[in-house]
Amino acid sequence: MIHIMGYIKCAALEETGYVVLDRYNQELDPQEWLDIEYVDWKSSGDTRFAPLASKDGEIECNGFWHGKNPRTDKDGVWIESQVAKAPHLTARAKEPGANVGRCRVIELQPNTYADCLYNLHQDDNNRLNPDGTGWVVRGFFNLTDDKDSYFVLRENRTDPSGETRIALPAGAQLIIDTQRLWHAAAHYGTEPRYCLITSWESGPELDAYIEKYHGRSRVESVDVPQEILDAGQAEQSRRIAARAAALAARGQAEKVAMSEA
Repeated sequence: MIHIMGYIKCAALEETGYVVLDRYNQELDPQEWLDIEYVDWKSSGDTRFAPLASKDGEIECNGFWHGKNPRTDKDGVWIESQVAKAPHLTARAKEPGANVGRCRVIELQPNTYADCLYNLHQDDNNRLNPDGTGWVVRGFFNLTDDKDSYFVLRENRTDPSGETRIALPAGAQLIIDTQRLWHAAAHYGTEPRYCLITSWESGPELDAYIEKYHGRSRVESVDVPQEILDAGQAEQSRRIAARAAALAARGQAEKVAMSEA
């Protein structure tokens, strides 16, 4: 545990921004993610989310700074109807003993490496987070056995140098400073990928959990053919440029409309 910029941070995440923990045997757990309630919520692809803990205990996915009594992504309220259907998932989210903010299962439809690169994003985990308290990071527990899929991490969205690609078999466990790292998943296959995502507050509890499960701050990247990497990078650049052009054109059109009003 270290203090940086007024916040308490996990020393294990300082070097690379992530750790990979020991896998757990997901086959021993029931497939509770098939029973809980999902809501449409788009994030880095074609997705839905099933919240287990939210700001006010409602089945919704907004950041905790929205609406009345805004606060940072801590002190999530467990949703009784969801927890009753997913006690094993809830127990896994609570196991570290760290303060939990948002906790939800993501359902991601199949995509490509190029889609993943375009969808790379950083999370806004620490808005309204008071100085001197724990920095909020996120845990990712892969639920489905997505042997051909992988998580992509970058320090810079458009710079492939130093890219890390982490395999996503069932039971894979990652903890990531997602406000620092750009991240998204490349998910191949025909079925959705399911993953439990939990916001945790950094501190001695999370440090102990990382140590218990032998957190590693560097792993070997999933091997991907160079032609796919190159094509994905080119497509990311094309899509970003196309979106910028569309936004610029829309802004110009709005100016014309206002001048004619």
